[in-house]
Amino acid sequence: MSLGLISIVVPVYNEELNVAPMYDRLNSVFSKLEYEFEVIYIDNCSLDRTVDEIKKLASMYKNVYGIVMSRNFGSSQPSEIAGINYSRGDAVVLIDGDIQDPPELIEEFIRKWEEGYEVVYGVRKKRKGSIIRRIGYKMFYRAFKKLSYVDIPLDAGDFGLIDRKVVEEIKSLNENEVFLRGIRAWVGFKQCGVEYIREDRMRGKTSYSLRDNIKWAKMGIFNFSYKPLEYISKVAFIMTFFAMIGIIYYVVLHFVYDKTPYGFSTQVILTLFLSSLQLFALGIMGEYIARIFNEVKGRPRYIVREIINDSSRHEKDGNLKEIINNREE
Repeated sequence: MSLGLISIVVPVYNEELNVAPMYDRLNSVFSKLEYEFEVIYIDNCSLDRTVDEIKKLASMYKNVYGIVMSRNFGSSQPSEIAGINYSRGDAVVLIDGDIQDPPELIEEFIRKWEEGYEVVYGVRKKRKGSIIRRIGYKMFYRAFKKLSYVDIPLDAGDFGLIDRKVVEEIKSLNENEVFLRGIRAWVGFKQCGVEYIREDRMRGKTSYSLRDNIKWAKMGIFNFSYKPLEYISKVAFIMTFFAMIGIIYYVVLHFVYDKTPYGFSTQVILTLFLSSLQLFALGIMGEYIARIFNEVKGRPRYIVREIINDSSRHEKDGNLKEIINNREE
């Protein structure tokens, strides 16, 4: 007798070599558990044969579904939201399609969930790969935790299990730009982490460049922190204080010494320094304004071109149009 259904949401982009191995490992995990499972692959408009591999797998297994985006929507976050909206399980597991996160850890996630935890996330106590990438991620998570106005767990990615009640709360949020690991912490509920070692990629090549990672990091910080704006105010106050001291000093100097020398180099340095500070402050404010602009337009977070292996599922659900358009009221 099944204890329930677990939905596995797998965002993929150019992962044709990993689609089938991911399912094989998931199937091996659930063969030892008393839960049914469904696997939802979300393709972010891949350029290789990823969609063909999903269709092939879906023709073999009734519990495999595919969502194909109408275009590439950037990061994996819109794909994960699409998978969450489409899922039916009593709990939803998010896992990257590159299989760097071990599917075998899902068994431990479910055990913690059965103990009463509503959110169980993986904590990367160690990760393999280039040392520059490892250092960069370590620095980001610590900076993010320090800057964020919510308590963000260190070294925790999107890989984890979310209870259905938490899923429904996440689905109710209407913000356009989603940073799921931040949202997951923000919604609260009873949470815990499970440590693991993140493997290096075995098949294929990563689609994330340094520029993409910087953009992703900025998205997290500017969506969950006001501190950059606070720092502008603090710097402005400090610079105003020193400017007032400088003004008083030069006024006094002017009256004490008739032939006070005027330093051209000093003026150039101060002008460049203060101009740089102003441009930096404007850049930070621009990041927040751009996100406000993006939110007020109210465009959907994603658009679906095709749903694979859908007919039997939606004879009962009757909400295919709602899922494809993703028009949340």
